[in-house]
Amino acid sequence: MPPAPDPKKARPLTALRNRLRDIMRLMRDRGPSQAQFWMLALLIGTGAGFAAVGFRLGISAVQRAVYGADDVTLASTAGNLPWAWVLIVPMLGGLAVGLILDRFTPDARVRAVSDVIEGAALDGGRVETREGLASAAASLITLGTGGSSGREGPVVHLAGVISTAVATRIKASPITGRELLGCGVAGAVAASFNAPIAGALFAHEVVLRHFAVHAFAPIAIAAVAGTVINRMQFGGLTEFTLPERMDIGFYVELPAFMLLGLVCALVAAAMMGGIFRADRTGTAIMARLGWPRWSRPAIAGLCLGMIAIPFPHIIGVGYETTAAALSGQIGLSQAVLLATVKALAVAITLGGRMGGGVFSPALVMGSLTGLAFGIIATGLVPSFSGNVNVYAFAGMGAVGAAVLGAPISTALIVFEMTGDWQTGIAVMTAISLSSALASRLVRRSFFFSQLENRGIHLAEGPHIWLPRNLRITPVIRALDSEAAPATDLVRNIAASGETLTQGMTLEQALHEFDRTKAAFLPVMSQPDPDTDAEPQIIGVVYHIDALRTLNRALAETAAEEHA
Repeated sequence: MPPAPDPKKARPLTALRNRLRDIMRLMRDRGPSQAQFWMLALLIGTGAGFAAVGFRLGISAVQRAVYGADDVTLASTAGNLPWAWVLIVPMLGGLAVGLILDRFTPDARVRAVSDVIEGAALDGGRVETREGLASAAASLITLGTGGSSGREGPVVHLAGVISTAVATRIKASPITGRELLGCGVAGAVAASFNAPIAGALFAHEVVLRHFAVHAFAPIAIAAVAGTVINRMQFGGLTEFTLPERMDIGFYVELPAFMLLGLVCALVAAAMMGGIFRADRTGTAIMARLGWPRWSRPAIAGLCLGMIAIPFPHIIGVGYETTAAALSGQIGLSQAVLLATVKALAVAITLGGRMGGGVFSPALVMGSLTGLAFGIIATGLVPSFSGNVNVYAFAGMGAVGAAVLGAPISTALIVFEMTGDWQTGIAVMTAISLSSALASRLVRRSFFFSQLENRGIHLAEGPHIWLPRNLRITPVIRALDSEAAPATDLVRNIAASGETLTQGMTLEQALHEFDRTKAAFLPVMSQPDPDTDAEPQIIGVVYHIDALRTLNRALAETAAEEHA
């Protein structure tokens, strides 16, 4: 018979449980204090770090199971496998991805960084949970079985799922929810690339899109936590090992890096354009054929398998190819060929709705572009040129920054992944010009272009997207309220056709006010398509109320960004 529990030992545990319960109740009712928020940041960063490391280990486990090697030696190993195996594995992986996305997402689309940006801007720092978990599973299978994409996008959204669970649990306000989301993103990026500084800045620059001082400390804590988790598993090693000497003939050679930045912007724009064209083409073909949507990733996987037979370097994240380019082990013609084929494979993978992110492919494309450019540049003027590997290094950052639309965090990711800070002038020169030109060619970044294609306009700033997303519902005055105008007057205005419709945005309402020059407008109910009933007057909206609501929203956004 087991001994009875000691009541003296049980009391401290009971007191601890009660204290934790009181803390959770306090955070739900009043929001977390600074110390509590930092503790939440630590927990979220740790969870995001474990998610990122687990995702990476899961990809490696699948790759070793089906190809016999992980991403470090995957390209060279896959080249020695039977061609039928290389052909079939990506197709089977695509089939599994299609079934998962068809079952667990309404649109059979993988969630990634653009959805996290949308959640930060429009949903109070929340992201879709069920779809996010399905996307993570689909992306793991994609990268493990031969998809040509990156792992950072699904991991960032997975971190968003973790922060969303915490924000929902404590009933966080939109501002707190966004900051918790930033903590999750910082922890995930830091753990993915062993890059704590870049992880913190990525959350500010890409997801939150501001550098509020009050949010920096918790986000930095989360980034450090994610980095610690990475180093517990992989040690303090950098992702890529560079040659010992990375010389640059500074002043004379800087114009070459300026030109490299412009070339990388064109490469990045072509890469992004190829992905979007592949997506539109795939959608049109599937609609014309009438095939089920779960078959689309399987078809893309079959196409990838056919490409991988002669070009196995397209399989997976592509670290082996990037490392070879950074160390100068690839010639000019081979670099151009590999970059071209890689761009095609990335377009097929993402356009085929298989899953994964775009940043790692951008690093592969950038390193190959920079290497090819460097071979030509140093060959033309060898007496004034430094190491050709510097060009691969700068190209990797330039294409990555142009794709992400994040020059600061991308530069730091590249520095922290390689451990080389001596060639910073060359890298920043290429990145600055690449980002400047690419922002003119696309809508600021790959992620904002994705959102634009879905009808979500965030690139221009809150003064544009706030009125497009705020509804007039909160400012409708009922006809029987004391502040409403006379009912007969409202009916006469409605009879003239100068009305608003229930569910309109502030932007639409303000446009009507500008057109009619009215002080208020009647609001009609939504027409019912199932009946012939006429829309009814449900209230009025005053012009001043609409302007006041928009002004308040803009003021709150500015206060959050500058706090």
